[in-house]
Amino acid sequence: MAKRDRKRKPKRKICSFCVDKIVQVDYKLVDRLRKFLTERSKILPRRITGNCARHQRQLTVAIKRARHVALLPYTTD
Repeated sequence: MAKRDRKRKPKRKICSFCVDKIVQVDYKLVDRLRKFLTERSKILPRRITGNCARHQRQLTVAIKRARHVALLPYTTD
């Protein structure tokens, strides 16, 4: 088996909240929350964003709260 045929393990993504030492994800940080949404306003999964489990759960709740108080849209037209 040649060296190029082996599957290379992808580099592990790091949690952007852990890097910035953010303990609690706040729903009022709309610019930061928007980075974790698709163009159709769906929440991106952990395997794509690289967030840790704790911050991904907080992120989901924060996005839902921001949607509820109309800071973020539920869907796009």
